[in-house]
Amino acid sequence: MNDPQHLSPARRAWLRFKKNRPAVASAWFLAVLLIIVLSWPLVLKVAGAHFLQAHDPDLLSDAQFSPPDATHWFGTDVHGRDLFSRIMFGAQISLLVGVVGAIVSLVIGVAWGAIAGYAGGRTDAVLMRIVDVLYSLPTIIFVIVLFTTVGESARQSAFVKHSPFLINSLQIILLFTGLGAVSWLTMARIVRGQVLSLRSRAFVEASQALGARPHWILARHIIPNILGVVITYLALTVPAIILYESFLSFLGLGIQPPMASWGTLMAEGVSQINPIRIYWWLIVFPGGILVATLLALNFLGDGLRDAWDVKNRN
Repeated sequence: MNDPQHLSPARRAWLRFKKNRPAVASAWFLAVLLIIVLSWPLVLKVAGAHFLQAHDPDLLSDAQFSPPDATHWFGTDVHGRDLFSRIMFGAQISLLVGVVGAIVSLVIGVAWGAIAGYAGGRTDAVLMRIVDVLYSLPTIIFVIVLFTTVGESARQSAFVKHSPFLINSLQIILLFTGLGAVSWLTMARIVRGQVLSLRSRAFVEASQALGARPHWILARHIIPNILGVVITYLALTVPAIILYESFLSFLGLGIQPPMASWGTLMAEGVSQINPIRIYWWLIVFPGGILVATLLALNFLGDGLRDAWDVKNRN
């Protein structure tokens, strides 16, 4: 059944999105996960001392390598810390890096692509050749170099090196700025293509004839008309950055103890594998929540893409 033509594009996209069951289920999963992650610190504060002692993510105990039970739902790690709490607090870091990194990518990519597409000519050629050159470089290597040079120099400064909190804050900033700064290239190409198709439209030419400045035309007419594409790609960028962060943390270049992210938790779990015994919960639970979140974000991005696709009328 076709969407009523009198509805706005956003309303028609919403109606199409609601018909996509995997995307809707993914949205619900992410919403529930976000609520649990954000409310868990409050739960620990208002709960009793016994509950806090059992689930404190940084409290060392003698219950090392305890399997999942009624007290420790996801078991404990090598230091006897509750794995469920560490996954919840690690989710805050991983999701923060993914969302903020995607926003950094969004800002750079939209600005770059919009300027290139609207200006055209030599400006477009120069800007897009820069994108082509950057595409040929191994971006993850650039991020690793950034961590091993800038990050190490900053960590050795007198102001930072004696404060674990400042060291981890620096790591988080480097994570979302570095990953966001190398993830904007595809966004720039997508935005440029959309701007090229819009700049010859009648409403843009009318604004130009009235003497409107280019930046006003971009902000008022062009960028609002490509928000659907931008939001869709933003949803697909978040899981990519989370995966990058997990990979870097797995290599030991991300968050440093006692703080944790999903990547560091998986690295700790893998380090405990030995021929005598495998503590499966140290790998299954962090890896499972990471995989489930990445799948949900990808399904959500696919659903948004299909919903905003003007060719999709079903």
